[in-house]
Amino acid sequence: MMHQIVLIIHLLAATVWVGGHLILLLIYVPKAKKSNSLEGISFFRKNFESIGMPALILLLITGVLLAYDFDVSIDKWFQFKGGIERIVSIKLLLFISTLILAISATKFIFPKLKNEPKPILYGFIVLVTGIAVMMVVLGSLVRIGGI
Repeated sequence: MMHQIVLIIHLLAATVWVGGHLILLLIYVPKAKKSNSLEGISFFRKNFESIGMPALILLLITGVLLAYDFDVSIDKWFQFKGGIERIVSIKLLLFISTLILAISATKFIFPKLKNEPKPILYGFIVLVTGIAVMMVVLGSLVRIGGI
């Protein structure tokens, strides 16, 4: 029963994280391109952060708990031996990539934009959204024993 509760929390957090990034990419990015302004993206970012970051933290915590439920403890991470171990390892690498992209965007990209969108920002948004979707796909493969 505990596994099911943790899984539900994980899926709800993924819904917030992935759904938010899809909304950003599919609604706010085209508007920013059309208006040549970051106003909408900045508005989204300010409002999404308060729910998106806790969702990301929940994803990490529940993901680790789920990995342990599947007997993929920390000593098996990044060994890529079994199907579930490969999924956990790839998802951890994608999570780390997401963190690196988020820190880079916050420290280096956003401060230089001055309310004028640049292609590099769109690239970051596409990458983070793509990573989020890949993580959902990988998570769905657990049901069939991994990859």
